Amino acid sequence: MPQVSSSWTQADYLGTFKARWGIGRMHYTVDPGLYALGRPDEKSPALATANYKMSFDRLRKALPGRNAWILVLDTKGINVWCAAGKGTFGTEELVARIGSSGLERIVSHREVILPQLSAPGVAAHQVKKLSGFKGVFGPIRAEDLPAFMDNGMKATAEMRAKTFRTWERFVLIPVEFVEALKAALVIIPILLILSGLLGPSGFWPNVLNQGLFAVQALLTAIFAGAVLTPLLLPWLPGRAFSLKSLAPGLFCALLLLLLRWGDGVKPGGLLEMIGWVLVILSAAAYLGMNFTGASTYTSLSGVKKEMRWSLPFQIGGGVIGLVFWVCSMLVDHGV
Repeated sequence: MPQVSSSWTQADYLGTFKARWGIGRMHYTVDPGLYALGRPDEKSPALATANYKMSFDRLRKALPGRNAWILVLDTKGINVWCAAGKGTFGTEELVARIGSSGLERIVSHREVILPQLSAPGVAAHQVKKLSGFKGVFGPIRAEDLPAFMDNGMKATAEMRAKTFRTWERFVLIPVEFVEALKAALVIIPILLILSGLLGPSGFWPNVLNQGLFAVQALLTAIFAGAVLTPLLLPWLPGRAFSLKSLAPGLFCALLLLLLRWGDGVKPGGLLEMIGWVLVILSAAAYLGMNFTGASTYTSLSGVKKEMRWSLPFQIGGGVIGLVFWVCSMLVDHGV
């Protein structure tokens, strides 16, 4: 029986940091099965979690000085909430894991504490019928588990409320930011080559002028959509995330253009200005919409509905903006 501690090692902190930045995140797992936290006995509580290591680590860290059994489900390396939505943290897997771990022979009680966020995937009455174990939904936050268990497995209203405060949104930014940067690494060379070939001067002067500005504009869009939009989410106007991103996108675009054309607009500059405003707004809207998957504000049906009407505008705006940018260089070139 694997035995674990509630204390984290340096490797645990490093692994969590790397996962937050998308490094090895899809392979940051523990083996499914039953683990002993501290020195549990037959009367110790049993708690279920996902085999995403960050979920497993947060659970054990929340129980210092406690003895408990941790039942790890095979969620394919997905966290509890997402796994419940996908069905991998579900009734069938929970029942199968209870049986394969031999939990009924290890504990004298017949209760397993489930994360509240697993509720979309788990039918507690079916778990009871199929395994003999009563599924008790614990609090939203793992940190509230000690108080929950000490209170006779009863949760307060605060324990049932899912918050999405600034810090909670902030820690989710790196994953989306890194993914956007990966796409940018593919796009940036294309922008530099196009600017070098189509600009009004020689290849390298064009790259240093139009090309580097194009890179700045792309990074501005990423910052507006993947960083500012999540941080300012509750205060941004609009209901759809793609609309919420327009305010930070427009602000960043105008600030960038002011720095570029502070001394006046050159020939072709108006087309370039309009083009990059369209590109920045479209890219920021797309990245802002991507954050719906990390938010507590949205539903699957709402996300699908938003994508149906917003994606055509995002694609169209981006394409038109790039056409304007190319035309601005041809105008400056005298074509």
